[in-house]
Amino acid sequence: MSMNRKRLLIVDGFNVLRSGSRYKNISLNMPDYDHDWLNRAREMLINDVVHFAGHEWRATIVFDGGGNEESTGESRKVGGVRVQFSPSGSSADKVIEKLAFEGRENGYEVMVVTSDATIQDTVFGLGVDRMSAEGFSLEIDRYFDEVRLDETPKTATKRTVADRIDANTLAKLKALRDGM
Repeated sequence: MSMNRKRLLIVDGFNVLRSGSRYKNISLNMPDYDHDWLNRAREMLINDVVHFAGHEWRATIVFDGGGNEESTGESRKVGGVRVQFSPSGSSADKVIEKLAFEGRENGYEVMVVTSDATIQDTVFGLGVDRMSAEGFSLEIDRYFDEVRLDETPKTATKRTVADRIDANTLAKLKALRDGM
């Protein structure tokens, strides 16, 4: 990848949590008394986006805060990823569409992760790439599978001078050594 490419990743937070198999199954693995599964799923998504984006993407995760009267729409950075709740009275969809439009206007290659057909259609009209929530879940699973494979211990082979010279020269050197 060219280091000069400007890339922007926008993730529809709650849509991915509800539609991506990697996240929606978290509640199934939680005990009955644990009602904190949404926070755990949200933290997992944020960590996954941090890994996925790496140094190649500027990333923003947008969660819907429109029904929360106290939501100001301010964002914060977590591991280099911007996490934002939409402001009170505004949907995450509008924030995502605005970010995608601004990204394209500023020369970014933009990717929106969502399974919301309306958002996909809208951003596609702007010339933005799309990835479904399930597609993102599969990409993250594949990423972590590759990381696990890379962690297998590797042993270095011992390389000696005898391994690097031809057999005829090695025989002459051994004869010289043994003749002393």
